[in-house]
Amino acid sequence: MILMKMSHGFKMAALLLALSAVPCSHAAATDQPANPAAEKASASILPAPGIYKIDPLHTFAYFGAWHHVVGLVRGRFENVTGTITVARDPAACGVEITIDTWSISTQDSERDGDLRSPAFFDVRKFPTMTYRGRGIRHVSGNTWILDGSLTIRGVTKVVPLTFTYNGIFPDTPAGKPARAAFHGSAATKRGDFGMTRDNPSELGVPPVPGSDVKIEIDVEADASSPVP
Repeated sequence: MILMKMSHGFKMAALLLALSAVPCSHAAATDQPANPAAEKASASILPAPGIYKIDPLHTFAYFGAWHHVVGLVRGRFENVTGTITVARDPAACGVEITIDTWSISTQDSERDGDLRSPAFFDVRKFPTMTYRGRGIRHVSGNTWILDGSLTIRGVTKVVPLTFTYNGIFPDTPAGKPARAAFHGSAATKRGDFGMTRDNPSELGVPPVPGSDVKIEIDVEADASSPVP
């Protein structure tokens, strides 16, 4: 009988110990990341080092320009080429982008012809515009800033580009290069590049403060080496 009571007491003590361990176990679990995959992804703030060639068929450069003070005209450039250099040292990272100015499109042939004229992009004299820069600054997460130089109509201005690295294509076949995706945004003034015709009517008197053209670019670029 005594043995039975001891056994019963031992079982009760063991049960109490097990129950008392549950909250500790739960607390330890809550200390772990809720989503380890998300944490791993957030750590991947740049692709692997290398040269990435921009794919013109999957790269889109858009702009929005103020129109008569309260309006906005949107357009895009159809032909964008270049390379992105990724290095372990952010100071060695950079871009080389060339945009064919004749490829401008605002979905209106008359307006596009005007934008190609000497009053604006002057495409016969300046068939391309470029954006070049080296050295990036980390903002947060996968967001960076590049203080690159934008050249239009032979005029070069520093235009900061804020960009995010969106990741590598997860379904790249073996033997094909890894493909990285980026999104960038910037802002500038058309007058800084000699595009001043109609600016009083377009921007107001005095003109709208700050930038009057916003730029967005979505890039897909292939690594120089294939996926093993």
